Amino acid sequence: MQGKIIKGIAGFYYVHVPGRGTYECKAKGIFRKDQLKPLVGDDVQIDLLDEAEHTGNIVRLLPRSSQLVRPAVANVDQALVIFAITHPQPNFNLLDRFLIMMEQQKLPCIICLNKQDLDQEEKGQEYAAIYRACGYETLTVSAEQRQGIAQLKALLKGKTTTVAGPSGVGKSSLVNCLQSGIVMETGEISRKIERGKHTTRHSELIALGEDTYILDTPGFSSLGLFDLEKEQLAAYYPEFAEYEAGCRYSGCSHTAEPVCGVKEALEQGRLSRLRYENYCQLYEELKNRKPVYR
Repeated sequence: MQGKIIKGIAGFYYVHVPGRGTYECKAKGIFRKDQLKPLVGDDVQIDLLDEAEHTGNIVRLLPRSSQLVRPAVANVDQALVIFAITHPQPNFNLLDRFLIMMEQQKLPCIICLNKQDLDQEEKGQEYAAIYRACGYETLTVSAEQRQGIAQLKALLKGKTTTVAGPSGVGKSSLVNCLQSGIVMETGEISRKIERGKHTTRHSELIALGEDTYILDTPGFSSLGLFDLEKEQLAAYYPEFAEYEAGCRYSGCSHTAEPVCGVKEALEQGRLSRLRYENYCQLYEELKNRKPVYR
């Protein structure tokens, strides 16, 4: 029997089989021997142990179309990264890290800016414009007021989407809005440090409709840049490309060189200073990273 892993907790995998329900399964020992770990989103074959109790064993992992390291999920079509416009203030350096990670996995990314109802300074459209100019699908919503939900649903239809974002941005509340019933736990912002309680403790696949799934994942507060050299970073800032012809040096880092088309565009207001400053921070991080010997 074939199904899809929708949840994994403490060594148990919950496999949804269309038309038959969800089965609690263990993975056969051969997976440990081959150093294979089933992931949420994996399509698998199972052998039944008890039909009445809906239990079984996973005996085979089917080929994956994609795999993410963090969050650890398989077979997703796109990513939805959720940040708050305010409360807490958005960490754009973290957002850029996430976009780079998705780009490395060759996954399209939708940026969703939540808490539009609290946006008294009208920063949401300003932030959205910055990332739209870089080629990212970006929208502002309010889970509290259910604003923008229909537009978001349209972007998710017919796809499997991994949903991620820092704690406290209303991610679980937004996922609840996308479903017909509220099935997820939500939490309050910690007033002291403006970080949310980690209300999502495991990755879980949720069906929103025919061929439409979302993978909700635990919140993250930091993200490293893996398998990336500093010389490769500029390629992950697509808005730089049209100005690189103005650089004097081949392989210009766009940081310290005297004649740089990217820096010139920045001074002329054609590039976002916020994005450029994030780029410089990440470049320095990669430059100062200690080499890993394998």
